Amino acid sequence: MISDVLTPAELKKVDPVFGQLSFNDHEQIVFCHDKDTGLKAIIGIHNTVLGPALGGTRMWAYENEWEALNDVLRLSRGMTYKSAITGLNLGGGKAVIIGDAATEKTPELMRRFGEFVHSLSGKYITAEDVGMETSDMDLVREVTPYVTGISEEKGGAGNPSPVTAYGVYMGMKAAAKYRFGSDNLQGKTILVQGVGHVGATLVDLVSAEGAVLKISDINQGRLEQLREQYGAEIIAPADIFDQDMDIYAPCALGATLNDDSIARLSASVVAGAANNQLADENRNGSQLKARNIAYAPDFLINAGGIINVYAELEGYGKDEIRKKTENIYHTTLEIFGHADKHDCTTHQSALRLAEQRIAERKLAGK
Repeated sequence: MISDVLTPAELKKVDPVFGQLSFNDHEQIVFCHDKDTGLKAIIGIHNTVLGPALGGTRMWAYENEWEALNDVLRLSRGMTYKSAITGLNLGGGKAVIIGDAATEKTPELMRRFGEFVHSLSGKYITAEDVGMETSDMDLVREVTPYVTGISEEKGGAGNPSPVTAYGVYMGMKAAAKYRFGSDNLQGKTILVQGVGHVGATLVDLVSAEGAVLKISDINQGRLEQLREQYGAEIIAPADIFDQDMDIYAPCALGATLNDDSIARLSASVVAGAANNQLADENRNGSQLKARNIAYAPDFLINAGGIINVYAELEGYGKDEIRKKTENIYHTTLEIFGHADKHDCTTHQSALRLAEQRIAERKLAGK
């Protein structure tokens, strides 16, 4: 958070939006409020050079509105680069709804949010994210066509989580190939932090390959279920970075890779589904590189979900979704090679290639 790095006196001098540390040439920020439903939401549109901004809606009980703004700015920027490096003709956007999804989300709130999305006339297309279900996207679809990830019975591609997990799995195998010389995960100790929809599916995929599993989450019931099903060892959140492991898979919220955690991390590979895993992109990316930890860039390997929902816009089927998601393996290996060649971090490498595609499209459009 910005308050962690600026003094109170400095905070008073910072503009609340354009002076926000995560503001990165965003095109548009929309604040949405509806008294009747209690809706408080922010839509961030980062870049639309490649196409309409597509990105999911996250509902979270943020500590304050500044934290929510910071999140939507970072997430929408990440979506720009996710689409660009994956070769999709989409821009980057994201939305956050401030509130507890378990107690404050209602059908009326979701429809009202959909009306705000509709008011943008297709510049932003929403989808499912943390705190959201496919059924919520079906509600949004009742008031606007600018939504993807709706249920299959309503003509959509369905829940994107399994495809997201499969893309992370592909990226993890590529990172293992780079670091260990083989993409076989049998016998590798993998710690999955966050076992929600995506993390639980990833657990299933790596377990089938014979990985040794460690899992961590704030949902004790889910942990117990997965321990019984897969024989996984449960790790307390405070003990994650003191564990012996070969691969660390962050699949919860972002910024778990910071100065403290990287210094303690024993893994040789980091490959997970969480967005914005690096608390400080340049410094923490360099720290991973210095420690010889192979980092698979998050916005590359977690792109399976957007590939899945993009299918609704382009009209391709499950075979094409799987093919495009499996290509994450090859792109990840290319990023490792590019980073070695140019002596930069894998995050910087992925960012440069994504920005290059955007710049080329922008130039072609002039």
